[in-house]
Amino acid sequence: MVLDEAPRPLASTDGVHAGASGGPDGDRRIRGLDLTVVRHGQSTANVAFAVAEAAGHGETGLVGRDRDIPLSPLGERQAAAVGRRLAGLPAGQRPEVVICSPYRRARQTWRFAVAAADAAGVRLPAPLIDDRLRDREMGELELLTRAAIGVRFPGEAARRRETDELRYRPPGGESLLDVGDRLAPLLADLRTSHAGRRLLLVAHDSVVLMLRHLIERLSLAELCAVVAAGPVANASFSTWVDGDDGPVLVEYDVVDHLPTDPA
Repeated sequence: MVLDEAPRPLASTDGVHAGASGGPDGDRRIRGLDLTVVRHGQSTANVAFAVAEAAGHGETGLVGRDRDIPLSPLGERQAAAVGRRLAGLPAGQRPEVVICSPYRRARQTWRFAVAAADAAGVRLPAPLIDDRLRDREMGELELLTRAAIGVRFPGEAARRRETDELRYRPPGGESLLDVGDRLAPLLADLRTSHAGRRLLLVAHDSVVLMLRHLIERLSLAELCAVVAAGPVANASFSTWVDGDDGPVLVEYDVVDHLPTDPA
């Protein structure tokens, strides 16, 4: 969903409008932190969960750790489309700094994006890795479907139904508000270490949601409405820019760059 038809520089998380500079390549850098967040491409877990739910099965067949889950073949093509979209931007609107979640699917997303941009003759930055961009940790419920949780942890399933999704914390895991707690100091660090630079993060649905809460100062009721609207799409773009009254979301969950693929 595009929220602003103006040109799309990456966005600022700083609430003070400091003005923009123009240049021969269309640069619209804003003093402060310019921010775009891309969710990773479709993963094999995304596919396995969808298949299990459609078939009414409790098991996905997934083994190992969530952080080691790779992209699906479609996810690889989506990641390449991310790279082509970035390569098509004017040089003054491309990211200068890229920071990835340590999870395999996020790092792979950027690798495929870089390869696609290279093929178009555009060099994108090598990524930094920050553990604070990791996905929401689900603890003992990691990689379990709701049906499997109902069978293995019936008491936990009931507790989850009785708790709102912002505050629900699985055993050994995190609530969405916990994710926000670790992202707040990350934003503060980025304002200091990368002020004035165009920044792109490659992360997860939970990270995008909680960045909206922190950057836009959404109330918990407003955040609940965003969460209830559904997950952030794979390989989507969300972008903020500085406005007179603080950061403005100009695009959210945008996927018009992605290939149409029945797979």
